[in-house]
Amino acid sequence: MSTPSVGQLAGLACLWEATASKPGNVHRAADFEDVTFVDFATSALVIQPAFDAAAGGERLGRIVLDAVWATRQAVGTNTNLGTVLLLAPLAMAAEPNAKSVGQVLRALDGDDALLVYEAIRLAQPGGMGRVKEADVSGPPPADLLAAMRLAADRDLVARQYVSNFAEVFEVAVPAMGEALAKSWPLGEAIVHAQLRLMSEFPDSLIARKCGPAVATQSSAMAAAALAAGQPGDENYRRALADFDFWLRADGHRRNPGTTADLIAAGLFAALRQGIIKLPVKFYFGRD
Repeated sequence: MSTPSVGQLAGLACLWEATASKPGNVHRAADFEDVTFVDFATSALVIQPAFDAAAGGERLGRIVLDAVWATRQAVGTNTNLGTVLLLAPLAMAAEPNAKSVGQVLRALDGDDALLVYEAIRLAQPGGMGRVKEADVSGPPPADLLAAMRLAADRDLVARQYVSNFAEVFEVAVPAMGEALAKSWPLGEAIVHAQLRLMSEFPDSLIARKCGPAVATQSSAMAAAALAAGQPGDENYRRALADFDFWLRADGHRRNPGTTADLIAAGLFAALRQGIIKLPVKFYFGRD
């Protein structure tokens, strides 16, 4: 039996991220008015060829642009720009660790910046706003990493590019590994990782759309849900439900979309590291 390709693993990570019942996000039992679970599942499928090209030595910018283009053609909206930006260096890395990813990032050049900026404009992400330097509406920078450094204090995806994916490798992956070591199903491990990330790093999409105070409040609520217990505990279930309700209020403006991007990256890294092994149990009679 052949092992899954890099593209298949990337698609699987995206599908699992979208399927898990994470508070505030689209999942198989909760659509938004303008984007659905099927949109995310479709996106997970159509990006696979772009990521398989990573094994052939394709440059990062081309992988990102091809994946965003395939998504736009298939679902007509932005479901995965942040995820694609994170998965691309992970797919290109010789080993699924910070050192190898850092080598990929340090090799980026102006051509990568040109293609990534084209991908961002094609995706048309919400909540971007305008900045004085390296704004996506202007000419692409000569150095993509320099542009990421300028955005790192306000965007968790950009921060990964300048920290060698610290939050992915040091928080998301270990959180999932700890949960799986307790024999929790993967769906619960994903929710646990989401809460861990949000409790330590306020979601930057929430911050851009609603302001830093709301993002900080979301972080405190994630920490409270973590402290309420574990899967099977009634207090934990209620805390998750309350957190989910609060995040979905106000027209889903509190959607923790950047955290979802980091979760997909963590799943991909955990698959490549062998922390998650196929086949897996996603839920045990839940949902």
